[in-house]
Amino acid sequence: MDLEATCWQNSLTPSGERQNIHNMEIIEFGCALATRAGELLDARSFLVRPARNPVLSEFCTSLTSISQSMVDEASIYPDVVSALNNWLGTPEESLIWCSWGNYDRLHILAESEKHGLLPSFMAYPHLNLKRIWRLSTGQKKKNGLSNALIYHNLAFEGRQHRGVDDARNIVRLLPVMDWSLESELLTHP
Repeated sequence: MDLEATCWQNSLTPSGERQNIHNMEIIEFGCALATRAGELLDARSFLVRPARNPVLSEFCTSLTSISQSMVDEASIYPDVVSALNNWLGTPEESLIWCSWGNYDRLHILAESEKHGLLPSFMAYPHLNLKRIWRLSTGQKKKNGLSNALIYHNLAFEGRQHRGVDDARNIVRLLPVMDWSLESELLTHP
């Protein structure tokens, strides 16, 4: 899973607040369904129409490549959660949902609290793949996704900061993960 959210240059909202998970809105759930071995089974982008700040900043559209017309045509958060749940279906009990870092998990929790609606995958354990990658490779720095790909001589495929492309690229790193670390790094709902 990789999210994209409303954002502004200098990290300040139109009202002058510092941007954070409570005042940013999810505009894309980038999803990739894969095996631990890195076999990509399916991928999909679920775009969300923001309500609090419905007009995307120029900075946001430039960063994410998500245009104003794309979010204007997108569904509202509750409908997107329903579509996402339908796409995922009834997951196997062994489902673990993952993200590159902890931001996505925390933002989904914050957004879901605002709407009183939690996506069904949130009932499953979460794995911070950035953390498991760092432990697997011995890297001490907090590396972004692009740097992790470069570390393994992999070029980024698609557009950076586009949720579905980021999710697909995260899948490409799954084969280098040390899955023996998984049980101690899982965050349970």
